[in-house]
Amino acid sequence: MRVAKVLRTVTITLALFLLAGITYQQLGFLIDARRNPEPGRLIDAGGHRLKINCTGTGSPTVILESGLGDLLDEWKAVQPQLSTYTRVCSYDRAGYGESDPGPFPRTSLQIARELRALLQNAGERPPYVLVGHSFGGYNIRVFHGQYANEVVGLVLVDSTQEDQYQLLPFAWKQMSARQLSRWQSQAKWMPLEIMFGIARLRLRKQLGSNGYLFLRPSYLKARASELEEIQTSAEQARAAGTFGNKPLIVLTGVKQDDDLKSSLTAEDFARFQHTWVETLQPRLAQLSTSGKQVVLPNVGHDIPSEDPTAVVDAVREVFEKVQ
Repeated sequence: MRVAKVLRTVTITLALFLLAGITYQQLGFLIDARRNPEPGRLIDAGGHRLKINCTGTGSPTVILESGLGDLLDEWKAVQPQLSTYTRVCSYDRAGYGESDPGPFPRTSLQIARELRALLQNAGERPPYVLVGHSFGGYNIRVFHGQYANEVVGLVLVDSTQEDQYQLLPFAWKQMSARQLSRWQSQAKWMPLEIMFGIARLRLRKQLGSNGYLFLRPSYLKARASELEEIQTSAEQARAAGTFGNKPLIVLTGVKQDDDLKSSLTAEDFARFQHTWVETLQPRLAQLSTSGKQVVLPNVGHDIPSEDPTAVVDAVREVFEKVQ
């Protein structure tokens, strides 16, 4: 009897703790969403809704495509400046931010098709100037390959290049493999932590104003799938071909991130920088006969946040050439 009573007490206590955790997570999410709502509106993109934020007026419309794991908030220092003279749209890919989950796997081809449907259903019309940061570069290249007649210019912001998997140091490949394993594990197990409020409690000091949007299982799964399929996306970008003579500016960060630098030996980091700046990024510039590389010596990979003016200036230069 005593053992049964103890077990019953433990079970009830555990259930109360779990219920409290669920309540903590749900209330916290609702409060954060009310205090810091994502701008824009939800629009159908082929059976699921994506969040799109369009500002300004004019043509061509600038489309901002975020990097791997980044929300539309990535462009908060860029979009207001661009929207002073033309129409600008940023958005959250499926599973990201307030967007609904989308079909898997999350490849650049799938993403490009969803973006096209999103723009059409949102009433946004070509021509477009496409801007892609990091992994977003693959996505806009594939978009161009599918809908070339709708695109008049492009800006690649420290974008990935398909030959990097062969040319970058082996230590970088090992680091990328570890990141994939970590993101896959988070996509599998963290939803439980999120449900019971453990993740919110554990990460509360690290989360910014929009941090509640990262504590969503759909985000973790979409992010992991994009990284799992990144070499498929790379080959889709390669197959998308070149841009003819359309205006193209390639922004290249030299410093790179502290996490990358600390993960590689000095020799491997030097090799990474040289290959990235002198080989991979110039190959992107060669996608157009009017392509140009702009090297930013004091900026790392996150150019939209570290040097938004560089992005704004590049877009304006492309914009003026296509006017």
